[in-house]
Amino acid sequence: MAQQTDILKRIKNILTIIYSTEVADRFLKDLKNLMDLYSKNEIIIEKRNKYKDRVLLNEKDTILITYPDTIYKKGEKSLNTLLYFLKRYIKDSISGLHILPFFPSSSDGGYAVIDYKEVDPTFGTWDDIQKIAKEYRLMVDCVMNHVSSKSKWFQAFLHGDKRFRDYFIWYDNEIDMPTVFRPRETPLLTKFETAMGIKYLWTTFSPDQIDLNYKNPEVLLRIIDIFLFYLSQGAEIIRLDAVGYIWKEPHTSCVNLVKTHQIVKLFRGILEYTAPYALIVTEANFPYKENIAYFGEGDETNMVYNFSLPPLVVDAFARKDTSYIREETKRTREDLLFFDVLATHDGIALLSAKSILKKSDFENLLKITKAHNGLISYKATPNGKEPYELNISYFDAINDPNKIDDPFIVKRFIASQAIMLTLKGLPGIYIHSLLGSRNYYKGVEETKIKRMINREKLKMELIEASLSDVHSLRYQVLNNYLHLLNVRKEILAFSPLGSRKLIESDKRLLVILREYQGESVLTIINVSDDTLMLPEYKDKNDLITNRSFDGKVEPYGVYFLK
Repeated sequence: MAQQTDILKRIKNILTIIYSTEVADRFLKDLKNLMDLYSKNEIIIEKRNKYKDRVLLNEKDTILITYPDTIYKKGEKSLNTLLYFLKRYIKDSISGLHILPFFPSSSDGGYAVIDYKEVDPTFGTWDDIQKIAKEYRLMVDCVMNHVSSKSKWFQAFLHGDKRFRDYFIWYDNEIDMPTVFRPRETPLLTKFETAMGIKYLWTTFSPDQIDLNYKNPEVLLRIIDIFLFYLSQGAEIIRLDAVGYIWKEPHTSCVNLVKTHQIVKLFRGILEYTAPYALIVTEANFPYKENIAYFGEGDETNMVYNFSLPPLVVDAFARKDTSYIREETKRTREDLLFFDVLATHDGIALLSAKSILKKSDFENLLKITKAHNGLISYKATPNGKEPYELNISYFDAINDPNKIDDPFIVKRFIASQAIMLTLKGLPGIYIHSLLGSRNYYKGVEETKIKRMINREKLKMELIEASLSDVHSLRYQVLNNYLHLLNVRKEILAFSPLGSRKLIESDKRLLVILREYQGESVLTIINVSDDTLMLPEYKDKNDLITNRSFDGKVEPYGVYFLK
């Protein structure tokens, strides 16, 4: 009880900073009622008891990232198809599942949410979500920066409903705001006809995604209710989508502002009060210092995305040189927890890479993407535009799709994934990486959306056929990947709570010593097609092959030595 009193005091201080003492007093009363209500939810109580005396994350934890309908079967709800696929092929090789937005939406792959508390009926129901949450640790998006232009909230605004007048940021005239950071090439303000006349709405990401106004306390309370609702449906990890953009102030960049950080602190306090077993991961696609600022003083997020890793791994295999990965690993604080990903539903982000790579190596990354039949997305800047992300399947980023007879495509790709699995953090694996998917050009042609290159929808029948053919690419990638995951989860030293130490070696190798509670494992990954020698580790046992290591590192070899 004393602990909860302390949390409430902390929450009140945060609310005072965000708004005022007067608003904080009123807000806290409503918020406490909301938190107390959700604290009585059966699912939340069950999970509080389950994790009471357990470490929240360990070496067995990996997250699979998928759309609800990436794998589909005609006439079947896609969440049921997904669970069938997981039970048949994946089993307990992964522990968690990030289901990308499964709400009714109007665009942006689910991120233009029409109704936060509904499951799109083509995907299934909340019962289907809860079934999955009983089998796997569920990660859910809280899309907190914006709503769909088709949402009830925005439609009420358009029709002049005074209750929703201050839910959004609008102007009577189109104005220029050159200081605002732009992640897209679309205009910042979008013109709408409303019952109040022509208004210009703030739209950070697209004209269909209308930014919410967090200066209105009612908006924040509504989003908190949604956040808690997801926990009541079984979510254990909440991804705060595009969180860096939520607070706007005139004459600033409108990203990563002080009050944005205060809101993240508020959500952390709400978790500690209501569901202390749950974790927050902030999706803040910014350079390293701005990204890790979301840890605060241990009072903000639990995890941040490791956005620098994907482009650095592509660079390492392209140049046969792990130097940048080593430098970034040395720079990364060991007391911080990263959500390590190589591929996601979006492209390969470049903001972090640009501040790390030499100009020539950064430009080489763009050339490789084009040579591998990928695409490049740009963001608007005061001086024109600049590359924002690479749009390409990760398999084709690592392997040149034009080289048909390349004998190393599976080994090279698995070696790239092994880098993510050996670093200190929680690994997140995109389903198309697990299945060895290639560039999906048809999706780009049909939608004119570059990100569709990595978002192909797969018929269950075709997946079953591929995975029953031992010679198919999907079979070989999936089985090699699952073997690596199954070996990894039995090695205590891979706990995200453990330590990691870089071992100096040939630049074509990444050698890392992982340790936890007296157990250690030496990981060796070769990013080249050269055979290299490490005689000093001869006769150690390789846990991947269960054979003695002979000192020879094969092309694109991966070794877990004990």
